[in-house]
Amino acid sequence: MTPQPAQLEALLAIADHGSFEAAARALHVTASAVSQRIRALESIAGQVLVSRTSPCRPTPAGAAYVRLGRQTRLLYDEARLEVDAADHVLTLPVAVNADSLATWFRDVLSAAAGWDGVALRLRVEDQAYSAGLLRSGDALAAVTSEPTPVQGCAVEPVGVLRYGAAAAPAFVDRWRRGRGMDWERMPVLVFNEKDTLQHDVLAARGVTPRTVHRVPTSTDFHEAARRGLGWCMVPEPQLLPDLEVGRLVRLPGRDHVDVPLFWQRWRLDSSALARLTEAVHAAARAHLR
Repeated sequence: MTPQPAQLEALLAIADHGSFEAAARALHVTASAVSQRIRALESIAGQVLVSRTSPCRPTPAGAAYVRLGRQTRLLYDEARLEVDAADHVLTLPVAVNADSLATWFRDVLSAAAGWDGVALRLRVEDQAYSAGLLRSGDALAAVTSEPTPVQGCAVEPVGVLRYGAAAAPAFVDRWRRGRGMDWERMPVLVFNEKDTLQHDVLAARGVTPRTVHRVPTSTDFHEAARRGLGWCMVPEPQLLPDLEVGRLVRLPGRDHVDVPLFWQRWRLDSSALARLTEAVHAAARAHLR
């Protein structure tokens, strides 16, 4: 038997909203109707597809059907948009890391501003983890540092995002020791628990920092460095303008980290995905190494 669109939509609603009741409200049906659709879909699959926990989550087998559901929805929405553009909006869920979103990926937003009937749904996730959103079906494309394609996806290199170790001039003066820096004692900034760039630089020096500030938004992270809260690895598109006007200075040693970035997208014959991919490559050519 073939899964029916209504069954897949019920699974997507549970994945998006976390419970049968919330899924029912989103679909404007009863919770009993959602439960019946999920049981029918599980009968077709021969496996449990939804973990009945709080919140409900797709099982590993369910994640495959979530991907199928999102792919099916995308193709249906593209067909509806082609027939009646005035009444339909196509949603593109995309995963992108915070530093890319704050820098080169903004050109993609500018391009998307001219697309009628298309809504971007961005998920901010570290480039080392964003491929997981493709596997779970929560994103149909992602900026990632993973060069190996997720099953069902195509992968293309887009360029290298270089980070430089930098801090405010007064901060550097305070923690300078001769020709170097007091790497162990001077405060360091991290974005969140997944951000290892700064610790990788310190580990190469055999140092464990004493004071670590966590600032979990890209704009405020950058501003915290400007205001002298700590040193950090700053993306080159943000760093170079600040170096020119003296808001930031490089730390002695010219430490830098190059992060290769890739664009992974579902293998679908989708004009919307193709247009999004073209915008990503154009933005990357303009800003990345």
